[in-house]
Amino acid sequence: MWWFTQGLCFLPVFLVVWSSCTFIVSYIIALLRRDVDVLFPYISDTAATPPESCIFGLMTFVSACAGIATIYARFKYVEKLTEETRVETIVTVVHDMGALLFFVSGVLYILLQSVISYSSFPYGTSISVWRARLAVAVIASVAFFPTVICAFLVKQTDQRDLHRDTGSKDYPFHVASAVCEWIVAFSFVCFFLTYIDDFKMFTLRVRTELVS
Repeated sequence: MWWFTQGLCFLPVFLVVWSSCTFIVSYIIALLRRDVDVLFPYISDTAATPPESCIFGLMTFVSACAGIATIYARFKYVEKLTEETRVETIVTVVHDMGALLFFVSGVLYILLQSVISYSSFPYGTSISVWRARLAVAVIASVAFFPTVICAFLVKQTDQRDLHRDTGSKDYPFHVASAVCEWIVAFSFVCFFLTYIDDFKMFTLRVRTELVS
């Protein structure tokens, strides 16, 4: 039996592969159309103009659905583990608020899952998996702060021109913020890879009951 056919481990694999392709495809299209600079564009900049914005939006929707399914599956897994082992367990302002909410909730989620993994050891998680989750969580947490702080120090550009002036005073802050943003984003994606072993061990069934 192939490992990716065991339990639900195909879910985090699909989420990671698809989400990575989402970032990379929009970046490549934006580069080919010369909409962004080759080095260190913001992820949002690579999806700011059509057609890459349309493709990014569609692929992000699929990623969001896969992410919800993965998070739900993880929740049900922890819930079942707890039962059996008794372990305790385009508007700039809108865009910025949405991005901040995404990063804050993402960091909190992977930190919480790391804590849950430590609390449930050794019933549902090996020590090596917990260490991997903790490492990813720490990287994401550390990279989150320069992402936000440096972004506030960068002058907003015209949405019609996403190229950055390398000679500007705030360019180093832009580079630091953009690099850390990519690190945080891929930390979230890579974190779901640690679910593979867990998802091999269970399946989900949906039961419908009619109430008369």
